[in-house]
Amino acid sequence: MLRYIAKRILFMIPLLLGITIICFFVMRLAPGSPTDLQTEMNPRASQEMKERLNALYELDKPIHVQYGSWLKKISRGDLGTSFSSDHRPVADKIMERLPITILINFLSLFIIIAVAVPIGVLSAVHKDSLFDKVTTVVVFIGFAVPTFWLALLLMIFFGIHLGWLPISGLRSLNYEYLGAWDRLVDLAKHLILPVFVSAFGGLAGLSRYMRANMLEVIRQDYIMTARAKGLSERQVIYKHALRNALLPAITILGLSIPGLIGGSVIFETIFAIPGMGQLFYMSVMARDYPTVMGILLIGAILTLVGNLIADVAYAVADPRIRIS
Repeated sequence: MLRYIAKRILFMIPLLLGITIICFFVMRLAPGSPTDLQTEMNPRASQEMKERLNALYELDKPIHVQYGSWLKKISRGDLGTSFSSDHRPVADKIMERLPITILINFLSLFIIIAVAVPIGVLSAVHKDSLFDKVTTVVVFIGFAVPTFWLALLLMIFFGIHLGWLPISGLRSLNYEYLGAWDRLVDLAKHLILPVFVSAFGGLAGLSRYMRANMLEVIRQDYIMTARAKGLSERQVIYKHALRNALLPAITILGLSIPGLIGGSVIFETIFAIPGMGQLFYMSVMARDYPTVMGILLIGAILTLVGNLIADVAYAVADPRIRIS
């Protein structure tokens, strides 16, 4: 197992390098530049000032030289300095917001696994039942509904009409004056809508995959043999069938992690959550190249680590992977 994990980690290094190259060059294709955004609204800004800013940000150098300079900083653990007005280190800005994004994505992933797997299994075991038909309709709705539209509907209904849940931020205005338990409740209320929106699409997809996998597995000969031996239906389903049905679902779950991280940009912007997704959106609008590259790098690392966890879980579930 350790050799298998080591090989996967070594494979991640060139893949991560390729991701940074593509992101760095594609980002430069976007119209506008940091110097234009900082000087176009200033009537005193001259061409000489723009050139000095370009030299300060090293934007006057060829793009491959800029990438090499950025790569040298990254190798030393330095993500650079933000081009925004605060000129703070990119690492500090990201570390302030990264825990929030990880928390929301972790809760979303937990809900997806805890809800989608049982729904998929029950839908397959009770095929064509009322439960299966109802969950199928709900799942197709989950596939069809755009995330941003669902978020706006939930904000209007639960936040404005009913007034049950807050619709923005992570804390209430009186958060500092609340007790420990009230703070926890306040945080939970602020997280309900973002976590639900983040998990809704993934829950729909994984539950369908689980249903399809279970339907295929329970038709296999070894399942019929297990039933012929007199094992209870619970043992047949949850001990023999479920483990094999989880193998494709593990792969799908690993591939869904990038979607969760990418979706953070949407719901964090809509719900005004001070996470990495909101910072990414603001940095793109400001052409803050160091911050954008830092966030893309962290997101790529988290994505690769998520896929590594999926590979390890796949190897644990199927020993043949380790042998090969």
